[in-house]
Amino acid sequence: MSVSMTAVKAGIDWIKEMLRKDQSPDGSWDYPFETGISTDAFMIILLRTLEINDEELIEGLTKRILSRQEKNGAWKLFHDEGAGNLTATVEAYYALLYSGYYQKDDTRLWAAKKFILANGGLEEVGMYTKIMLALTGQYKWPAFSPLPIEVVLLPLHFPINFYSFSVFGRANLTPIMIVADKKFTMKTSSSPDLSHLHLHRNDDDQWSRSREYRSLFSFIEDGVTNLLGLPDQLHKLAIERAKKYMLDRIEPDGTFYSYYSSTFLMIFALLSLGYDKTDPIITKAIDGIKSMKCEIDGYPHMQYTTANLWNTALIGFGLQTAGIAPEDPMVVQANRYLLERQHHKFGDWVIHNPKTMPGGWGFSAVNTIVPDVDDTTAALRSISMIAPSELQTWERAIAWTLSMQNDDGGWPAFERNVNSKLLQFMPIEKAEFLLADPSCADLTGRTLEFFGQYTNLSTEHTATRRGIRWLLKNQEKDGSWYGRWGICYLYGTWAAITGLLAVDVAADHSAIQKAVDWLRRIQNKDGGWGESCHSDSKKSYVPLKASTLTHTAWSLDALIAVSDKPTPEIEKGINYLIGALKNDDWTTDYPKGQGMAGGFYIHYHSYRYIFPLLALAHYREKFEL
Repeated sequence: MSVSMTAVKAGIDWIKEMLRKDQSPDGSWDYPFETGISTDAFMIILLRTLEINDEELIEGLTKRILSRQEKNGAWKLFHDEGAGNLTATVEAYYALLYSGYYQKDDTRLWAAKKFILANGGLEEVGMYTKIMLALTGQYKWPAFSPLPIEVVLLPLHFPINFYSFSVFGRANLTPIMIVADKKFTMKTSSSPDLSHLHLHRNDDDQWSRSREYRSLFSFIEDGVTNLLGLPDQLHKLAIERAKKYMLDRIEPDGTFYSYYSSTFLMIFALLSLGYDKTDPIITKAIDGIKSMKCEIDGYPHMQYTTANLWNTALIGFGLQTAGIAPEDPMVVQANRYLLERQHHKFGDWVIHNPKTMPGGWGFSAVNTIVPDVDDTTAALRSISMIAPSELQTWERAIAWTLSMQNDDGGWPAFERNVNSKLLQFMPIEKAEFLLADPSCADLTGRTLEFFGQYTNLSTEHTATRRGIRWLLKNQEKDGSWYGRWGICYLYGTWAAITGLLAVDVAADHSAIQKAVDWLRRIQNKDGGWGESCHSDSKKSYVPLKASTLTHTAWSLDALIAVSDKPTPEIEKGINYLIGALKNDDWTTDYPKGQGMAGGFYIHYHSYRYIFPLLALAHYREKFEL
């Protein structure tokens, strides 16, 4: 079925108008960064624990949580997860009880309790949730600290040290090490009692500890023992160092690195160190996480962070790709927003990359010290048309991005060479996602695509050749690539194909043809594509059994880039995209981003516009007669 260019143009125009209507006065797009109900539940628990009676917010959050409950009483992280997610269900149940608006005998809570007990009780929830339960008096702290606090003192040359962890890992581990060391607990007179959710109450230690971890723990302890000083003095010094690490990295809005989880944990860490509940640092941190609140379907949602910069960079670029001039006020405002937020401060990235000046961009509206490669190239694409008048900005950012390439030739998100194999033995669930920041196909592909399309960097440049080699070496057997920050193989494959083509790898190269064959093979009958969140846990492609706008746009964009004429697969895909643009169902709400396999998924509300706009614009640009 051939494609009508009139329909393609109408689709592009509709998206443009939606974006024009949704732009904020400051030039950004503040579409929600939605991550399920976890942050909503934690907010209720935090406010009740600190006896901050913000009833309007607490009641609103309980309504949002209940609106997401399944018929069987459970909560899910994504549509096709199965019967439900135990950790999310425990968090929701605890928050609803602690809110005071619902009691144990409420039929919805009774159904949740039944699901929790049938699936292993509190002992089987995720580690991060166990820490929250321990902090609020619902779970016993382990006899051992998950990680000795003295780890912050280990020198950089020690095989595993504080900076072996990713910045995201450090942000969460630092306060965790403090509270675990203190075995800190804070209860109130209105704290619920969750003892009825324990299945193995008499177990001494309900925190897992593998044989491999015990040997790693001994190894770390040996390293600590070799530090000069008396144990008590070292311990105090480590606590002070950890506290300073947090306080030095508070963003202008009061949050720790602008992440919900690390700010939540920092508040408890400071309380454990004797800070008062009304200390200005704590009250500002609470105001900071409150400021990340958004509204979805009439309910408040506590965002894990804001995605304003990421949204704005992608949309600014998408609009220009679709033919909107850089002089259009919508683009001018977007680019001004981006230019004002380029980083000028050194962040932790400098530890492994000491010879480079700041110049990247971060993800959220307030991020000033955690730049990342993906946001940086996204911002650069948007400002590429005005680069000659912003030469200093442009050159600083290019230099920073080039300097971030890992020794293996790929690009990471936040820091160079933070992928120690020792981290897999840590007693921390999903350690590979929380603690490591490896090279990945999505970032390597997107970075190559940027250099190939928007700069005069030679395709023979060492960085380019090494990036190409990394991608070719890391292709999956079926022809796909795994994308670390999206769902999952469709995302990685789109980034890898478009990246390789941009740096003059031929379209008939066997790796690209293998990837194209894979994309064709998994296209749905309706012309679209869809991938399940199960892909990241299973470490292989799992079809969603339904098409989504975003997955279809990624797949199409890759096929358009590689084809010199519209193929039947492209035509079918474009027709699906045009017909589904205004869909509003579970497929549009389905997460397209991941933070941690099996535990943390992201529904970017902006993606339903951004990626269809790019695919349609590229189709029109390439195939319009």
